[in-house]
Amino acid sequence: MPTDTRRLTGPESSQSPYNFAPCSKLNLSNLEKRPDGRSFEQLRPLFLRTDVVSQARGSSYIEMNETKAICAVYGPREVLKREDFSLKGQLTCDFKFTTFSCRQRRQHQQDSQEKDLSVQVLEALEPAVCLHKYPKSQINIFITVLQHDGCALSAAIMCASLALASAGIEMYDLVVASSIAICGSLTLVDPTAQEEEAILKSTVKLDANAGAVTVAFLPSLSQVSAISSDGELSFETLNKNMQACVANCQRLYPVLERTLIKHQQELEAAKT
Repeated sequence: MPTDTRRLTGPESSQSPYNFAPCSKLNLSNLEKRPDGRSFEQLRPLFLRTDVVSQARGSSYIEMNETKAICAVYGPREVLKREDFSLKGQLTCDFKFTTFSCRQRRQHQQDSQEKDLSVQVLEALEPAVCLHKYPKSQINIFITVLQHDGCALSAAIMCASLALASAGIEMYDLVVASSIAICGSLTLVDPTAQEEEAILKSTVKLDANAGAVTVAFLPSLSQVSAISSDGELSFETLNKNMQACVANCQRLYPVLERTLIKHQQELEAAKT
């Protein structure tokens, strides 16, 4: 049978390089310093940029050390189906990990985790968007995680919020998100994927508060738009760390604000 010379000829099977890398487990009981050198309360550096997808109405890129994501916003578009008619606009979200973004290869089709994250991002953004200004219309959000090293949900929420604002969608406020991982008395702000995995696995082994909390916050309105938690946490622990997440959101808000102001200044400069 003749071979197709237009295709790249590669091995029939392959192995992930992570299978041959030394396995480094995180010991939470004797943790004095985090693997990346940060203190327990320290946030990762945040980088944001707008207008990264030329075909989209609005777009943004976010980088939190090794966590990288991109978002594109299309619309508002008219809803043609009669059964989908609504006096309020409709917001849709499609969240996807690239196949190479995680240690284990992801599938091309959206899995249950990605569908769940799509719903959580939507719940965080809907209270911030003036949907009543877009009757019979639909706004589509597409989020792609290019590299995942923890806090994918909070990164996606901030990236999508900035993309909506850059698209000119009317909003009450930008949505800022922050995450905290908890294991007993140990609290890790803005956890990496290794820290998240170690703490969520510890919920099975330890009879203690262990889990992760993500809070989406509207700083100008001082309102929480969404809360997501994993693991087993008491009410007191959840309440305490929610307040810490809100404080972290207020620290991150000026970064989003400056990025949006810079975007607007570039638009005005292009017109002149």
